[in-house]
Formats: sequence, structure tokens, C-alpha cells
Amino acid sequence: MKQTVSFSKNAVNVFFHITTRCNLKCAHCYINPAQHGDATLPADTARKWLWFFQKPGKAANLILLGGEPTLHPELAQIVTAARQMGYASVTIDTNGYVFHDILDQVTPEDVDYFSFSLDGATPATNDQIRGAGCYAACTRGIRRAVEKGFGVSVIYTVSRKNLHELADMPEVLSDLGVHRFFIQVIGIRGRSAQAGGDALQLTRQQWEQNVVPVAQRVAKSGIAVTYPKVFLEPDEVFECAGRVAENYFVFPNGRVYQCPLCEDFALHSLQINDQGLFPAPKINEADLFRLDIAEGCVINKLVQGGNIDYDDQGRPRWKIACCLLKEEIPAG
Repeated sequence: MKQTVSFSKNAVNVFFHITTRCNLKCAHCYINPAQHGDATLPADTARKWLWFFQKPGKAANLILLGGEPTLHPELAQIVTAARQMGYASVTIDTNGYVFHDILDQVTPEDVDYFSFSLDGATPATNDQIRGAGCYAACTRGIRRAVEKGFGVSVIYTVSRKNLHELADMPEVLSDLGVHRFFIQVIGIRGRSAQAGGDALQLTRQQWEQNVVPVAQRVAKSGIAVTYPKVFLEPDEVFECAGRVAENYFVFPNGRVYQCPLCEDFALHSLQINDQGLFPAPKINEADLFRLDIAEGCVINKLVQGGNIDYDDQGRPRWKIACCLLKEEIPAG
């Protein structure tokens, strides 16, 4: 299997938002122009910034995002630059519209994976979340990418709006010829936060009764699956990716976060300017990573603590795991 982003300890992953422009207005979009900017980075700027995350002996994985990254007219040049710099893998996240004929502008040797966002097993559910016509456009894009020999993954962001169709996804994925399946937990940020997102997240019972069995079924069908564990027992060890891995979420305004849950706030730990990559003023997310609490993830407790339950003594019944350290089930 081709290489893709590694959500494990000691990995270096660069999630590079080269634009915040998008042709869609998804109900759970996390892009926040007030915090992330509204620019599209010129290719020369993107190339310069990519150098800041290359470290001797630690080849990084690159994930190109937006907005919709295929709206960027110089996306192919950015991919080429990343390969020349020695990035270990390149993934392009897309809503499926694959603008600028990007599937014809790059090759499977250039791009390890095209990762398509699909949030329903049917047009009715997916398009309610992502917009009319999105299901048809996305599945068409997936089939074209598979035919051209690209590694193809699908991201399914699970919420109470689409949980009922998650069980139908194994057949959909097999029919489309997908190679990997990423199940994501919906974060209470961006539009989800504005819309009272607490009502969108699954309970622990819903997650364990639905997500884990589907992940196992998909893997048995021959498709690798990655998903967040989410819930830890009180005696399980909590590990923060901010301590044990290197994940950088880069935005066009130069903010660099290490935790995606912080992205609605000016808590970024790093900042890019013309001279390079520098620590942001304190207090920032990096200071919070050092805290140990009974609930597990400090950031989760601060921004979306509704997924924790407490006993009569005020003790948490479980911990929330770091969303960046995933479970993986190999194909087959």
C-alpha cells in the first residue's frame, strides 16, 4: 500500500491550507476566515513555507487542504516542489470536484493519495450536509482518480446527521474501488460551533456500537481503516500528540496550530513570517498540552466538554483521547 499520513507517535505531518476558498458551504466546515485568513497563497510563498517544516532525518508527510485545494491554479506546481524537497508523502484532500483538471496535471508518482470527503452513503444524506449535487460530483471524482491509478481514500465525518448511513458505507466504498477509509469525529469548531454543535456529536454508546463494527467490516472487505479511539477508560494512558508527535496545521495568514481543536481561537503555538517559523506569544496551545487532567484531552475539556460524563463524586467516567492519535485496522 502506498504511503500516506501517519497518525502515530513520532510522525511529522504538515496539514497545509493553501487557500480558504471553497465552492461549497458544508454544514460542519471548520474554516474560520476571522482566524485563518481569506487568502490564496501564491506558489512561491507556499514553496518557501514548505521548507520551514523539513528537518534533517525526519521526512514529513504533506496534506494539502483548503478550503478546496484544487481551486488553487498552481496546485500541481506546489506538489512538484514538495516532492523535490523530499516530503515522504503527498495527499490532496478534496470535496471531489477536482478543479483545474488536477487529475491530469499530476501523476500517481507525484500524489500518494487523493482523499475525498463523502458524508453519506446516499445523495440525500450527503447533500443535506455538503450541498446539492455534491454526492454525484464526489463519486464521479473518486471513480476518475481510481481509473487513473491514484491511491484513493474517503473521509466520513460522523455526526448525528449521518450516523444512520455509516453502516451502508462498506458496500459504497467497495463499489467505488477505494483503498483507505478515514472515519472522523465531528469537531465543535467553525460552523458546527456556531450551530450548537453539541447536538451533533455522538454519545459514547453510539460511537462504540456503530463506528467500531463498521470499521471492522470495511477492513475485512480489503480496505484499510483509520479512526479516532475517542473514549478511554479512566485507567488507560492518555497521550497528547502535541507531546509525542509533530502535527502542524498551517493557514494562509501564517498561523500554525498543533491541535485542530484550537483553530477557532488565537491559541496557535507557531507563526510564520518572512524570516521563518517562530513560537507565538504565550499563553498558547503548547502551554496547555503540558497539563494533565482526569478528563484526558485538555483542549477537548475547554472547547467541547459535552462529550464527558461524571459520576456522583464529580469524577469523569471516561477520558477523551487525543483526536490526532488514531486506531488503524489493516486491510483484510
